[in-house]
Amino acid sequence: MNVRKLFTFYSCVLIVAMNVACNKGDASKGGAPGGAGGGMPVKTETVQAKPVPNYTEYIATLQARGSAILQPDVEGQITKILVHSGEHVKAGQTILIIDPRRQEATVNSQEASLRTKQATLEFDRLDLERKKRLFSEGVIAKQDLDQSQTAYDAAKADLEATAAGVRQQSVQLRYYTVTAPHDGTVGDIPVRVGDRVQNTTQLTSIDGGGPLEAYISIPAENAGKVKVGTPVDILKENGDVAVRTKVTFISPRVDTTNQLLLIKAEVPNAKGQFRNYQLVHVHVIWDEAQHVVIPVTAVARLGNLAFAYVAEQSGQMTVAKQRKITTGDINGNDYVVLDGLKPGEKIIVTAVQTLVDGMPVKPE
Repeated sequence: MNVRKLFTFYSCVLIVAMNVACNKGDASKGGAPGGAGGGMPVKTETVQAKPVPNYTEYIATLQARGSAILQPDVEGQITKILVHSGEHVKAGQTILIIDPRRQEATVNSQEASLRTKQATLEFDRLDLERKKRLFSEGVIAKQDLDQSQTAYDAAKADLEATAAGVRQQSVQLRYYTVTAPHDGTVGDIPVRVGDRVQNTTQLTSIDGGGPLEAYISIPAENAGKVKVGTPVDILKENGDVAVRTKVTFISPRVDTTNQLLLIKAEVPNAKGQFRNYQLVHVHVIWDEAQHVVIPVTAVARLGNLAFAYVAEQSGQMTVAKQRKITTGDINGNDYVVLDGLKPGEKIIVTAVQTLVDGMPVKPE
């Protein structure tokens, strides 16, 4: 290294050393890095006590009370599908048709038989009237009149039985046309034209929207704690409360297979934020108590210990005083503080990881 380079190197080292010394001198006079007027800029909040729920989290299934699963009442082959998935339909609108030709033939046969029975009844009625006149004139015996009356009564009963059969078969014929039970949106249609369906085949679903019910299964040991009106929080995916509702139904018996008790809670869905059969996290709230809560950004940790910094006056300056705290559960974006802080104190909520006990700060 030549003399010029050596001189330049030692000059730089000297300048850096002088800057470090000056910064130390400023700090010893009450200055703080990045701060003006004698302190590090920080944000503070006033400690507050809020109602904190004591809850248990469960997984619930949302089900719409205005939803229906369509299954056929008859067996047969699908000949027409008149709607598509996602289409909005009105009550009574035809969804699909199952081949009705065999049933139509049965109805036609029954109606033909009915007409025959009507003709027979009319003949027996006329014969009965004629026999009544002849008997009143003394031309025929009472036995002949009784036989005519019996034939008429039998024909009448036969006609009524046949008419009932026609009505029954006509009702059965209507089952071959599947209609919407109420207004709603058509769900998935897993069947196709040409498929043969049975009574257990699911054709589609009609979702009427509107309020939902949360189906929640809780352990049997909690059965004594829950009651109608117990608050329930429905959570969003990020853990925030989407809506608070309450228990509206408690099953009178525990499921013997898993020792779980079914409870239900109504879920308003005016904004359509939930879907039928959606799984959601819920909090069943047993009770609420007042606790100090502070933002999670205000907590500094060292091993298993938790600390917060309280902004206190020290002469003309505001300093950060380290305070050991005992934290409970996280409630949203806040820690529940069980011990170490009181309502009304000013806590520092920014830059807590860079603070030390007694450091001057400047609250913004």
